[in-house]
Amino acid sequence: MTWTLSGSGWADCTVADRQAEAEVTASYITAAPEELLTAVARLVAGETQTRAQFEAEPTAYRWIFHRQADTVSIRLLELRHGGLHDARGAEIWSSRLPVDALARAVVRCFDEVARTYGESGYRGKWGEHFPRTELESLRRLWRALPGRGDRV
Repeated sequence: MTWTLSGSGWADCTVADRQAEAEVTASYITAAPEELLTAVARLVAGETQTRAQFEAEPTAYRWIFHRQADTVSIRLLELRHGGLHDARGAEIWSSRLPVDALARAVVRCFDEVARTYGESGYRGKWGEHFPRTELESLRRLWRALPGRGDRV
């Protein structure tokens, strides 16, 4: 997973697994990074279903997560606008990952964002504060997963 600030208030997010890749766009008009980090944290904490949405004015990208045991099924939908029902969206990417792998990918992605832009550079380009609270919450939950210990 990568998160690249592509312009003032805009970001491109690329997700990939061994089978496919998708790139989606997010606008700062919604809390897209916070929503994604929070959704993954909820999965790590044991929730079985959660979602996040990126607005790309007018297009929207909806992440739908379903956890079963230690595996998460992910569907990424593209919708003409964010108010549409899931059934109206086109699936542009899907994957099944271990919870640990999903959390690791998202934590590493946003760690790289912080290294690349710095928190003040991020705010200058994105228009909002870096999602430090949500990132650290996810990291804390991820580290507490059984078998993880204190590894980063």
